[in-house]
Amino acid sequence: MKKLQLLFTAIIAVALMVSCGNAGKKKTESNAKAKTITGAGATFPQPFYNKIFKTYTKEQSLLVTYGGIGSGGGIRSLKDKIVDFGASDAFLSDKKLADMPGEVLHIPTCLGAVVAAYNLPGKPALKFTPELMEGVFMGKITNWNDPKIAAVNPGVNLPDLAITVVYRSDGSGTTFIFSDYMSKVSTKWAAKIGAGKALQWPVGIGAKGNPGVAGTISQTKGAIGYIGSEYAFAQGIPVASIQNQAGNFILPSLESVSASAKGEMPADTRVSLTNTTAAEGYPISSFTWLIIYKEQNYNNRSLDQATQTVKLINWIVSEATQKETTKVNYAPLPKAAVAKAKAVLAKVTYKGKALK
Repeated sequence: MKKLQLLFTAIIAVALMVSCGNAGKKKTESNAKAKTITGAGATFPQPFYNKIFKTYTKEQSLLVTYGGIGSGGGIRSLKDKIVDFGASDAFLSDKKLADMPGEVLHIPTCLGAVVAAYNLPGKPALKFTPELMEGVFMGKITNWNDPKIAAVNPGVNLPDLAITVVYRSDGSGTTFIFSDYMSKVSTKWAAKIGAGKALQWPVGIGAKGNPGVAGTISQTKGAIGYIGSEYAFAQGIPVASIQNQAGNFILPSLESVSASAKGEMPADTRVSLTNTTAAEGYPISSFTWLIIYKEQNYNNRSLDQATQTVKLINWIVSEATQKETTKVNYAPLPKAAVAKAKAVLAKVTYKGKALK
């Protein structure tokens, strides 16, 4: 199975490089039929994207390739206009929007959780308060048998074992989600580290992508790190219950992630869900987005290329495709978010005219 997964990843990577190379060349025909839809970016939703893009390729006879290069890489690829869509767990700020060479749109595709995953003997179930999260990830709490951890986890046999923090070394939307949460619950974190896709970590070791962090955690006794929940569940890595604003300790689940998304979504869909006020909500939940240019006539793109890109994304937010989210440990978009996503897609144009 691992060999097949590696082969599939390699095929996607090669297709991405070929597509990126072709995207930079002048095309002689702007009415050419689309042969490939190419995207790149976040690893957080990649298991979901890999699953549905294989289905779409089979059903539509149109190859969809996706390179999990991190949210930062996805945004850069879109900025350089070498992909049809970028993917990011961190929506672009107003400043970042202004830096793009054209107006871009955000389309939410699913919901997910970022978890505190750890490697301890016996895989004990642990609870973490925001204060413990601050202490561990800022390097103030350095051993698993620290009295502060024990006080929140009475009766748990905590080993005398050094804590190794594992973080993302690449530009990462997962890092943004995690640090966005930490900046809301810890004034010290906000002042010293802040929120962003790439941070200066005070402690720990870096790894690339969600797969890299998950792999490092699973291979390092005493490790703790933040990853998309699917990566923890797939590898059997235990995750902590996190105390939310209501004081409840919540595990990531379909129900708790969905509960975090019951608030209002703005018309442009850019919204943070972290540190939710929902009593049953998991506090490190987030939407993830595909990002495209509003005006699709660039780099001599054909009308069909633009049409097929929008058709694909409409299919992703459809009821049938959203049902696939739960099969890989994500949560479907709320109905209100689907409506906002479709309204955003209706704004896409080609040579100034709305795509049909």
